[in-house]
Amino acid sequence: MKILVCISQVPDTTTKIAFSDNNTHFSTQGVTFIINPYDEWYALVRALELKESGATTDVHLVTVGKADAEPVIRKALALGGDEAIRIDTDSSDPYVVAAQIAEYAKTGNYDLVLCGKESIDYNNGSVGALLAGFLDMNFIGFATSLQIEAGTATVKREIEGGEETDTCSLPLVVSCQKGMAEARIPNMRGIMAARTKPLKVVAPADIQALTSIVSYELPPAKTGVKMISPENMDELVELLHTEAKVI
Repeated sequence: MKILVCISQVPDTTTKIAFSDNNTHFSTQGVTFIINPYDEWYALVRALELKESGATTDVHLVTVGKADAEPVIRKALALGGDEAIRIDTDSSDPYVVAAQIAEYAKTGNYDLVLCGKESIDYNNGSVGALLAGFLDMNFIGFATSLQIEAGTATVKREIEGGEETDTCSLPLVVSCQKGMAEARIPNMRGIMAARTKPLKVVAPADIQALTSIVSYELPPAKTGVKMISPENMDELVELLHTEAKVI
């Protein structure tokens, strides 16, 4: 069995976000980038656990990005991936991202494709389903558990008000979320090994985006807090009537 794990590069959540060119471009100046946590902590680690259990022999990584994404994919290799593929283009359109990955995955004969449920920058949560469509594979989303036995996957996923258990034959695309695995930290041996592991750069397919970003805007700044004395309940009631907003 061969597993392909989708890796995306996202800004660190502690990074201060800024926009340029009249709020039409995301400014990368001073931004620290990381592996998307849903891809790293859940999709990648579960793939590595399956390899350690003997269920698979190959865990490949794929990302859509320019050369500045290579440190992120190298970290994923340090965690235990066998080889990585960088598709040499950059896009915020999930259709393009999924289509580019699919074009490569069609050449790799992968039995299982894992990705995070969403990326923490755009939060679209659509790449997994689009990818399954392009590859003509079954898709199970928002998975919290994945077991493979005799070519059949048993997947648990969250649903409204409970949990659902599905069985599905391979090949299969699964998007992963909290509960799938426990986060890992690369050790020194893994970091050193990652330097020599294959990182293949492939040319992108000619795929036109369906969406484009017109502009960005920051959320409104938080307003101040009014402190009311416990002895002055009349003022509190008055403010609740005149100034409080129901969200």
